[in-house]
Amino acid sequence: MYEIIVNGKLTKTDKVKNLLKYLRDDLDLKAAKNGCEEGACGTCTVLVDGKAMKACVLKTDKLKGKKITTLEGLSQRQRDVFAYAFTEVGAVQCGFCIPGMVISATALFLKTLEPTKEEIKKGLAGNICRCTGYVKIEEAIELAAEILRTGRSIPKRECKGMVGTNVHRVDGPSKTIGEGVYAEDVKIDGMYYGGAVRSKYPRARVLSIDVSEAEAMEGVLKVLTAEDVPGINNIGHLSFISDWDALIPVRKVTRYRGDAIALVAAKDKETLEAAKKAVKIEYEKLTPVLSIEEAKKENAPKIHEKGNLLFHQTLSRGNVEKAIADSKHVITHIYKTPATEHAYLEPESATALPIKDGIQLYTSSQSIYDEQREVSRLLGLKPSQVRVTSTLVGGGFGGKEDMTVQHHAGLLAYILQIPVQVTLSRQESIYVSTKRHSMEIEMTTACDENGILTAMKATILSDTGAYSSLGGPVLQRACTHASGPYNYHNIEIDGKAYYTNNSPGGAFRGFGVTQSTFANESNLNKLAELVGISAWEIRYRNAIRPGQILPNGQIADSGTGLVETLEAVKDEFYKNKYVGLACAFKNSGIGVGLPDIGRCRLTVIDGKVHLRTSAACIGQGVGTVNLQILCQTTGIDPKNIIIETPDTHVTPDSGTTTASRQTVFTGEAVRLAALELKNTLKGKTLKEIEGYDHTEEYFGITDKIGSSKENPKSHIAYGYATQLVVLNENGKIEKVIAAHDVGKAINPKSVEGQIEGGVVMGLGYALTEIMPFENGMPQVKFGTLGLLRATQVPEIKSIIIEKNTEELAYGAKGVGEITVIPTAPAVQGAYYKFDGEFRTELPLKKTAYKK
Repeated sequence: MYEIIVNGKLTKTDKVKNLLKYLRDDLDLKAAKNGCEEGACGTCTVLVDGKAMKACVLKTDKLKGKKITTLEGLSQRQRDVFAYAFTEVGAVQCGFCIPGMVISATALFLKTLEPTKEEIKKGLAGNICRCTGYVKIEEAIELAAEILRTGRSIPKRECKGMVGTNVHRVDGPSKTIGEGVYAEDVKIDGMYYGGAVRSKYPRARVLSIDVSEAEAMEGVLKVLTAEDVPGINNIGHLSFISDWDALIPVRKVTRYRGDAIALVAAKDKETLEAAKKAVKIEYEKLTPVLSIEEAKKENAPKIHEKGNLLFHQTLSRGNVEKAIADSKHVITHIYKTPATEHAYLEPESATALPIKDGIQLYTSSQSIYDEQREVSRLLGLKPSQVRVTSTLVGGGFGGKEDMTVQHHAGLLAYILQIPVQVTLSRQESIYVSTKRHSMEIEMTTACDENGILTAMKATILSDTGAYSSLGGPVLQRACTHASGPYNYHNIEIDGKAYYTNNSPGGAFRGFGVTQSTFANESNLNKLAELVGISAWEIRYRNAIRPGQILPNGQIADSGTGLVETLEAVKDEFYKNKYVGLACAFKNSGIGVGLPDIGRCRLTVIDGKVHLRTSAACIGQGVGTVNLQILCQTTGIDPKNIIIETPDTHVTPDSGTTTASRQTVFTGEAVRLAALELKNTLKGKTLKEIEGYDHTEEYFGITDKIGSSKENPKSHIAYGYATQLVVLNENGKIEKVIAAHDVGKAINPKSVEGQIEGGVVMGLGYALTEIMPFENGMPQVKFGTLGLLRATQVPEIKSIIIEKNTEELAYGAKGVGEITVIPTAPAVQGAYYKFDGEFRTELPLKKTAYKK
């Protein structure tokens, strides 16, 4: 029997068990989160005799007499201070890492309540955050230390919730103190645990599946195979390309190492893992297709029946060949960008339970309605028979748009008529989940003797991996943004996305534009040198201005602020020696003629307004943004507003959290609904309109690619940005200045947090993050992905440009994706200044970060 003191109470166990699992499963202490199970991420940090340690690498048999303190065990004063400090400075985004950060800060405070900035960074060295860029977390720890040191009261904060003010995030306090419920925190009496047996090879024919040994094990309820699927076995984020097998049937061929072949349901996690190993699968090993070059060959094995070419996109405007021939300067380079991991801190998890005529799902994703559609299709049910309720989402960045565990949990629960939770281990998540598409881009850019751009020609090849996911739209966006936010009209782009037996490529923050912008902006650095002007000047001369026409034909509206972002960094550019910069633009909304609708339902219950949308918050704070728009429009006190959890049976379909669209589209739907509520409230109180229930929608109308219009409208809005990177004499990044035209900052601190987090993600993409593959399998662990830690992050200065005065969503244009796009080419330009070497591949080689 092992005796451990947890939060001041003596606990006993006779099991040699991982401390994290003991805390979460046996003691029901959920503040410590399961992020990686390898001691790398810090989400499970606890105090052991006052020292911050990772619970996932400790065992109960080694902790006899030790005093374990989890976040639940801190004093009420400490919890209140941290909740205030983290919410006040805007340090909470997805929130999954924050409880671990709080415990690390507590360990630091046991040493000093006057920590320096360097001591705070060092104190957070064991904790990874993928959302915030650490800047505001460090500020929050400084503030918490000051309040605890001085003993002052926590300030009372009055808030009217107006647009443009730093309203506290509605979910900030609960996330900070570990009370927010994420997907794996869900616990239901009688719940079983489910998991998949996955392919041993990237490409192999399944000859037989023997489940007898596994099903004979005590505690194993059942093993399901493709034969047990009652509906359509194929899933897919895009309904018209549902090419992803939920389970690979006997005689069919696997397409990557993450393919599921059988599903096991067991009474506990230990039995589940043993049973998965007991399932015997016989394969006929086949030669895999592991590169675009192999996929393109005429005699290449067909990964899908229609062939290996998923999508072909061409864009043409003007006379490119003549423009290039007539240009003074022409530059051509081939660029290569890698597949990278989303590395959201929360691994995928879902819980399903049977209800009358269907199932209930609790999930962590970017769209409950996408899950409802895909799971109901798999189960052969009507969508109304599948109810999906969102928990908090521990990061997404596009990676939680595709199904990973939701459909498997739903299938097990529906067939076996029991509650089932399916959670991926971190390593399984890395093997199974979608990645940023690796691309090879050959780009030619031309200009005249004054540096005025004349033409651009590009060939873009994308490795879309085993399944389509969003490979077509990602390639499309890479193509539509490849010419940059500039004023010239001769472009020719040929893009192709190929299936391979690698991990599927999917949506990833920047959505293909990160890749093509790296090529385009790097080429501009070379052209500037040939012309004899600075990298800043060539961009300023060509920057799109209101009323001018973008290379895709769309007229830049009056709120276009690219020039202002360049002017904001001008002085810093010219006063530094080793400096690089890059510009970018990114669409808000899906656009290109596709249906794109935001919806909001306002219901008055017990004298309060229930704000109902299905917009998933993946860290960006959309619930708080919607509250502010409602308050601004109606003048209602925030205390009388309740932000409801996305639920397919309560909240209307607001579309996927993707394409920087929710603030614009669902925000506008909230504004329209609020106007109707305001009109209804004239001369009345909320109590007098009890039962009021009204839904509004905003439909963004755009033109298809290839439209015959002279000036088609590809997207509802574009955000613009310039980022500048300064190196010191040792080649280390000293400072990043990020100037972003966001239209209107609904919540400025949230916008700053998005910028800071995007910059750090962009720095990782530029310098350290990599995902080598061997025989189609990623050769990394979470701790070796190259994610930047607090100690590696330079000074980041955010500059918010607000120029847009459109009525739509109070002028907001979205900022979530664009923040990561210009960083890598800005770093490339800085290193080109530093050592004269022109780098064309990411992550950049021979830097202070990557030898």
